[in-house]
Amino acid sequence: MQTNKILIDAMIQASILHTPRIIEAFQKIDRKYFVRQEYRDYTYIDKPLPIGKNQTISQPSTVAFMLEQLEPHIGDKILDIGSGSAWTTALLCYIVGENGSVTGLERLKELVKTGQNNLAKFNFKNLCTVQKASMKLGISGEKFDKILVSASAQKIPEELFAQLKTNGILIIPIQNSIYKFKNNNNAEIISQKFPGYIFVPLIVDS
Repeated sequence: MQTNKILIDAMIQASILHTPRIIEAFQKIDRKYFVRQEYRDYTYIDKPLPIGKNQTISQPSTVAFMLEQLEPHIGDKILDIGSGSAWTTALLCYIVGENGSVTGLERLKELVKTGQNNLAKFNFKNLCTVQKASMKLGISGEKFDKILVSASAQKIPEELFAQLKTNGILIIPIQNSIYKFKNNNNAEIISQKFPGYIFVPLIVDS
């Protein structure tokens, strides 16, 4: 029978997971608390699962890869766009610890409520929230150490660069690739591309 430990061990053996703090988050923030009842038998299978409204909770290995690329640290201020079930939000809340903060943004009001209910299952002592996203991408006027986007954009959303602190990191799927952008000095954005991924589309203001 597949278990959370077996899933985590497989990702470690595949060199997808390697950072101790992220591994610990996967151990403590069990995916079972974010999967709908009718899909509980598939909780620890490495596949995306429906969460309603044509959205999914991403497959664990993809979440692990994105978090490793995001490089979250204790005390970070993080924006989680497309929070869905709030699994990634909760993982990040655990990682950043009591002195950090994580803001999950979700466009679909039903999933905002789902995410809030799921976060309430944990006794996070830091600022850890899910809120309804505005029509604009991200939170204008604020800056974050890290930004994670869990839905696929059609083009590079340059407005998010202005929301990154110096040395901040943005992880975002664009079409069928995951991109890592780092704001080196507020003037230069360094990028890396990792092809071969499929995500639900990112809803953006037209």
